[in-house]
This record gives sequence, structure tokens and C-alpha cells, in this order.
Amino acid sequence: MFTIEHEFDATVITLVDEGQSHLQEDVTITAFEDCVTIEQFDPRTDRVQKVTLSLAQLHELGAALDLPEGIYRIGPERD
Repeated sequence: MFTIEHEFDATVITLVDEGQSHLQEDVTITAFEDCVTIEQFDPRTDRVQKVTLSLAQLHELGAALDLPEGIYRIGPERD
């Protein structure tokens, strides 16, 4: 299950783990104009862990999901 909320300066997506066993904490993805943050509560440390991706990193992550194992560089398109 997931939710999508549109706020003033960001879109917030929350992913809820509804599996049968070994459930993970909710993941919150917040998309801003210049970056995307991913947050998840860590019960071992009792803190929220946060990762910030630039839009370039997010673009590369999206591309990587459709590629086989290897090393890649995404460059500007050439004419």
C-alpha cells in the first residue's frame, strides 16, 4: 500500500510494508524541486535515517532499474 500527498513545495509518497513476515518500517519519499529525500525509521537506533538524492542521481537510479549488471555512465544526448 502507498499514499501520495501534494504539499506546498513537495510531493510526498509513503510506502507501507504489508507483507506477512519481517515487516519493515514505512518509507517516506519526498520530491522537491531540486532533490528527493528517502526516510525510514530505524528501530535499532530509534532515529529516522535519511538519504538525499540529486535529480541526476534519481535519473540514474531510474535508468539502472532497467539495465543488466555492469558499469554505466549516462551522458548528455548527442546529435
